[in-house]
Amino acid sequence: MAGGLSLRDGALVVALRSLAIAEVLAGRGAMASIGLPAERVRERLDAYDGRVSIATVNGVSSVVVSGDPDAVDDLVAALSAEEVRAKRVNVDYASHSAQVELIEQRLRDDLAEVSPRSSTVPFYSTVTAGVLDTAGLDAGYWYTNLRQTVRFEETTRVLLRAGMRVFLECSAHPVLTMGVEETAADAGVEVAAVGSLRRGEGGLRRWLTSLGEAFVRGVPVDWSSALPARPRGEVPLPTYPFQRRRYWIDATSGTTDVASVGLGAAGHPLWGASVAMAESGEVLFTARISLDTHPWLADHAVNGTVLLPGAAFVEMVLHAGDHVGLGHLEELTLHAPLLLAERAAVQVQLLMTAADESTRRTVSVHSRAEHAEAEQPWTRHATAVLTDTPAAAGFDLSAWPPSGAVPVATAGLYDDLVVQGYEY
Repeated sequence: MAGGLSLRDGALVVALRSLAIAEVLAGRGAMASIGLPAERVRERLDAYDGRVSIATVNGVSSVVVSGDPDAVDDLVAALSAEEVRAKRVNVDYASHSAQVELIEQRLRDDLAEVSPRSSTVPFYSTVTAGVLDTAGLDAGYWYTNLRQTVRFEETTRVLLRAGMRVFLECSAHPVLTMGVEETAADAGVEVAAVGSLRRGEGGLRRWLTSLGEAFVRGVPVDWSSALPARPRGEVPLPTYPFQRRRYWIDATSGTTDVASVGLGAAGHPLWGASVAMAESGEVLFTARISLDTHPWLADHAVNGTVLLPGAAFVEMVLHAGDHVGLGHLEELTLHAPLLLAERAAVQVQLLMTAADESTRRTVSVHSRAEHAEAEQPWTRHATAVLTDTPAAAGFDLSAWPPSGAVPVATAGLYDDLVVQGYEY
C-alpha cells in the first residue's frame, strides 16, 4: 500500500514465509494471548529461561507470547489460576521467538529476489517503531519482521504523536482495531479505528459498509465512484409542480392492524401480538422473527450461524410476565437453539398457563419455519416459571464495587471469542 513493494514481491513475501512456517516450524510451538502490560509479562517469562518470549505488544494490556508448547501451556495455566485473561491462540508454531531462527537462511534465500524501492508514502515499521525507508524492505527485513517482537503499541503511539487520528485495518479480518483504541485511550486521544473486510464477508458490500463506518466517524469519503452515475451528479426532480396532491391509494384499515383480527398489540419489538384465551385463562404471544425485520440479531453468531441469544428469551418471557403482573423470572430452561437463517423467517409462540392460587405461571416458547406445512412439528426452545415475588439476592449491592472485588481485564475479549467461533 505504501508503494515499497510490487504486488508480486508482496505476494512472494506472504506465500514463501507461510510455506517455510508450515514446512519447518509447524508443530513445534505455541502462542497465547495475555491481558497484562508487557512489563508484567516479561517478569513472568524469566522463569522459563528463554523458552517463552513476547511475540507482539498490541496495546496497553494486550500481549501475545510464543515459544515451546509445554512452557506456554504452563504460563497460561498459572495466569488463569490468578484470574488473568490468558488463552492459547489457535496455531501450532511460535512466530517472533527463537524458533524462527530455524528458517533464517531459507527466508534469506527464498526472498533474495525481492526488490524494494523508496516510497512517497511514509512507512511506519512495527519492527523499528518508527518511519522506515521502504527501500530497506529486503529479505533480511522480512526475516527480522518474523523473528523479533512486533512493536505495534509503540508504533501506534508514534503515529498518534504525529497527529494521526484515523486507523484503517486493511485485512481479511480486523484484529488490531481494539489495540489501537486501547493505546489511544491511554494517551488521551480520540481516534477512529475501523476495519475493511471481515471473516466470511469479503465482498463489495462489506467494504462499502466499512467505508460508511469511517464516514460517520468524520472521515471524508468521495462517494461518487460508488454511486450510480448522474448528469452533473444531480438527481432529477419530478416534472410536475409540488402541488401536495398524491397519486397513490391511501391504505385502508385492515390486516396490518392486529386489533382488526381480534388480537392485542404486544407492545414489544420481539412480540407481534397477544391474546387471552376465553375459557382456559391461558395467554398466547405470537411473533414473526427474521434477520430482515430484526437485523441486529445478526450480531450474535456462532461459527457463522445466527442464534437468538439466551438474553432474548429472558426478555421475551419477562415481557409476557409483565403483561399479567408477574414481573419476576423464577426459572428458565433452554432446550434447543433457535436458528435464524438469512432471508428466512420463523413463527414464534409463547404460551402461558392460567393463574393459580400460588400466583405462579409456567410458560413455554416454541417456533417453526414460516409457511411450514401444517404437519410440521413445533420446536420447543424454552420453558420458564414466572412469579410476582422477587428472589432473595443473597448479596449486598449497596456498595460498588463490592469489598474484595477483583477487576477482570476485558481487552481482547472479542478477539478471543472470534477465535472460538463466537462472532459477537
